[in-house]
Amino acid sequence: MHNLDNSELLRFTTAGSVDDGKSTLIGRMLYDSKSIYQDQYDAVAAASERRGEEEVNLALLTDGLKSEREQGITIDVAYRYFSTPKRKFIIADTPGHIQYTRNMVTGASTANVALVLVDARNGVVEQTKRHAIIASLLQIPHLVVCINKMDLVDYAQDAYDNVQNEFEKFAAKLDVNDVHFIPISALKGDNVVKRSDKTPWYDGPTLMYYLENVHIASDHNFIDTRFPVQFVVRPNTDEYHDYRGYAGRVAGGIMKKGDRVTLLPSGFSTNINKIVGADGEQDEAFPPQSVTILLDEDFDLSRGDMIVRENNQPTVTQDLELMVCWFDREKPLQPRGKYTIMHTTKSARCVIKEVRYKLDINTLHRNENDQQIGMNDIARVVIRTTSPMFIDSYRKNRITGSLIFVDEGTNNTVGAGMII
Repeated sequence: MHNLDNSELLRFTTAGSVDDGKSTLIGRMLYDSKSIYQDQYDAVAAASERRGEEEVNLALLTDGLKSEREQGITIDVAYRYFSTPKRKFIIADTPGHIQYTRNMVTGASTANVALVLVDARNGVVEQTKRHAIIASLLQIPHLVVCINKMDLVDYAQDAYDNVQNEFEKFAAKLDVNDVHFIPISALKGDNVVKRSDKTPWYDGPTLMYYLENVHIASDHNFIDTRFPVQFVVRPNTDEYHDYRGYAGRVAGGIMKKGDRVTLLPSGFSTNINKIVGADGEQDEAFPPQSVTILLDEDFDLSRGDMIVRENNQPTVTQDLELMVCWFDREKPLQPRGKYTIMHTTKSARCVIKEVRYKLDINTLHRNENDQQIGMNDIARVVIRTTSPMFIDSYRKNRITGSLIFVDEGTNNTVGAGMII
């Protein structure tokens, strides 16, 4: 696609249990790809020495929050940015503690790749399964299982094979298309950025090579045109007294000047007069670009309305069925409960009509008798909204297929939903 400097942006999320070495891995990637400054490295080296550690503790590069170092736990989602000559990267580092599943959902919702860390000594644990399930629910296109701490099992191939077999057996029940396994030592740097001579039995790519080369251009939906209106641009100056533009971010499809489009909810059709981006007028727009669309005729569109193709429209409905990941520590999901929902740029209210089942994280068993949906639980529910929503299934479009639940009393985000 034609972006200005031609280097694609890859978003990836990292997940693993508490001591599986995520911080060390990210520190290692930043250091070996020369994405940190010497003074940052020197500060980390000095801190490691003060702590009486023999090696430079690269984890300190990412555990930069003081409170975390005091408590020894990582809090919330930390976004880090780095780049190599081939690509730019945004890392959403999500903590491993069970109580932080919500952060994984937050950090992973836009990711192209999910890295799941597994300790070669412990194999696939409950947290590994939880992360794999969330990655598959969120339809993250590519999954990389980093089998870490190979240095502690003498780089033995059978330790690696055992984890791979165990994970593949579990993943067979999930909806994951592209899984890749890499044996690494984040501490020593094996197969992270540089190839290791200690794993002659492994002939796949290093992690960095994989991330630089995995094909992500088709991760967006370029087929189904969806443009949720964010706001209406009306300059009200003499020069532009008739100007009415609709600003927003393209959520799907490719929109071109002259295209015939339909406006929802009214159902009126018209043509695209022009498309204005950050650098002025452009001939077309595609995800995830933010643009302003001008139409041939003057229609009354407002925030939450949607511009689509005449012969390719989303489902318009007030009854939605979805998989929900619940976030609220204080209050479980209330059957018959009322919540505010936010879907693309539109907000509405809804009532929970039915809880179909709760998903057991370990066995993937659907428990239809358990209606108690607490924090971190994943369930299938049916809701009815106060106004019609313009939706696609989540597997078709991650933007128009997802929504969040907001508690009307506290205004907290209490859940995320993927439309089925």
